[in-house]
Amino acid sequence: MPVDRPSDILIAGAGIAGLTAALAFCARGFDVQLFERSPELREIGAGLQLSPNATRILDRLGVLGDLETVAVHPPAIVLRRARDLRELARVPLGQQAEARWGASYLVVHRADLQKALLEVVSRQETIRVETGATVLGMTAGADGVAVSVQTGNAMPGSGARTVPGRLVVGADGVWSGLRRALYRRGGDSHFAGHVAWRRTLAAEHPLAAGLSLGHSVNAFLHPGFHLVAYPVRAGAEVNLVAFTPGKTLPEDWSASTDPEPLRRALKHTAGPLAAVADGGAAWTAWPIHTAGANHPWINPHGLALIGDAAHAMTPFAAQGAAMAIEDADTLAAFVAARPDRLAEALADWEAARQPRIRRVAGRGAFNHFVWHAAGPVAAARDLVLRMRPADRLMADFDWLYGWKPPAP
Repeated sequence: MPVDRPSDILIAGAGIAGLTAALAFCARGFDVQLFERSPELREIGAGLQLSPNATRILDRLGVLGDLETVAVHPPAIVLRRARDLRELARVPLGQQAEARWGASYLVVHRADLQKALLEVVSRQETIRVETGATVLGMTAGADGVAVSVQTGNAMPGSGARTVPGRLVVGADGVWSGLRRALYRRGGDSHFAGHVAWRRTLAAEHPLAAGLSLGHSVNAFLHPGFHLVAYPVRAGAEVNLVAFTPGKTLPEDWSASTDPEPLRRALKHTAGPLAAVADGGAAWTAWPIHTAGANHPWINPHGLALIGDAAHAMTPFAAQGAAMAIEDADTLAAFVAARPDRLAEALADWEAARQPRIRRVAGRGAFNHFVWHAAGPVAAARDLVLRMRPADRLMADFDWLYGWKPPAP
């Protein structure tokens, strides 16, 4: 089996987690080799929210300048009742968010974030990106680690080569092969019982106009679902994502399916909201999977899982991308602080990250409970939200949005 020249850091996956990790390690003086199984980096996914805990890291890594030309700075997060579109609460963002939490709150298209990350990666001489390259597995020993990489259309197990390094970073997503290799048993993800329905509309589309979104992030609450809508692509498009109970679907970002379950969920809501389930454009459906809650993220000999590969969670706190970015940057910082004591660095990083991930996942579960409340619980929720001052609403997020990377 051919053997490549060694790199310090070997990363599987060129999504948000992998690209951020490449930049974070490069910024700290490491050579990086990044492998992506797709032959080209496709524009997949839809909108995402980048709260200040993520944008302050992107700014430090030199990504924010490119990103802000296509991002939107929403003035607020608005919670609204789905059955009549009544506003229940408004969390100020914009300049108030930047003053309070020290960084911007942005909404972007996932492809635009990936493009901005790639643009900065391409300018780094110590980062090599290889597409059409699948990491089949890894070995670890006293002399370091190595991954087995298969390139192109070769039959599985043939044409592979060995790439040695000091650390393997598994950023290969919710269906991570490296997670399965680490756990040996129990490494599969688990369907969480919900489906995310996604579509984008032109900002001037009548369906978008009927929702009166402005430039804010709008969340429409209902016992049977919730739907979030906000502008992307410098305001030219509106991203819609609805979450309903459902059955599992093919494991693919771009799976198209019959939106009849979504139509049924939106049937008894306000007319402008019910209308978005139709309108002639295709919805893509994404099965929500979770993983890693009760399993390790590291092999002390030289493997660390980050992002969805480590801890795929439900998206109800809108923190999936932010947690991947935090993981990547903190991992690089911990390793750089003790490069000759890798096992200790990895163990300390995992110990530092797991309590925060658990708290963020808990916030997502809380949001799901509150946003899908019915009957007296929903009435109490509405009353509390209407009575709560904006400053108190912002204070609820200080621990999340005001977070800064800990010292290793």
